[in-house]
Amino acid sequence: MDARTISAWFGERQVLDRVSLTMPAGVVTSLIGPSGCGKSTFLRILNRMHELIPGASLAGEVVIDDDDIYDASRRVVDARKQIGMVFQKPNPFPAMSIYDNVVAGLSLTGMRADRARKDHLVETSLQRAGLWNEVKDRLRQPGGGLSGGQQQRLCIARSLAVTPRVLLMDEPCSALDPTSTRVIEETMLELARDVTIVIVTHNMQQAQRVSQQCAFFLAAQGTPGVIVEHGATDAMFDSPIDPRTYDYVNGRFG
Repeated sequence: MDARTISAWFGERQVLDRVSLTMPAGVVTSLIGPSGCGKSTFLRILNRMHELIPGASLAGEVVIDDDDIYDASRRVVDARKQIGMVFQKPNPFPAMSIYDNVVAGLSLTGMRADRARKDHLVETSLQRAGLWNEVKDRLRQPGGGLSGGQQQRLCIARSLAVTPRVLLMDEPCSALDPTSTRVIEETMLELARDVTIVIVTHNMQQAQRVSQQCAFFLAAQGTPGVIVEHGATDAMFDSPIDPRTYDYVNGRFG
């Protein structure tokens, strides 16, 4: 996935200025930077959620295999099939069963499947999300009855059921305890073999643990967010080029 010269506005206020980033297949890319620098806005632009906000606008391209997801001929639902999203707080449908939560994305994206196909998708998606063994005997129980960490993995399974090529994750562990965080991180590393993952995180240790590529966003006071530096995660943390990157990853601000 390629983001090319992305600029974004909320009304008259510009929040991103000509941001470009390549997110390679099979790689976890982490987006780091202090609050308010445009990381989550950038993430939402990658699957056309930014345009849902009244008064929001953008310029630039988001390209998958030379196809711009913002091309006028492409439907939003087609982009969402390719690019899944997991949010900061787990958001399963609480009264809906675990089984129905997983297959909910099919109807939302207009995909049809018979019962056998749904059964297969539920099992494989829950397995890939690291949740199958914990819930396989209670698939008809409400998703809202799961723990926070399990609910987040259920949301991951729901995204995987429509077989996306990219999975976007906006601080997916910020509301979870350390044990659940570790499980989610292990799940990410497993999924990265098949799915391109882009994660926003304020946790520098998490960025080091799960990502192979890192991009540092920063917005000086009164100016829109930009990418100060990006590259291999190890290099970004061990020998960054820009002194602002060094100061941020070493906890001197942010």
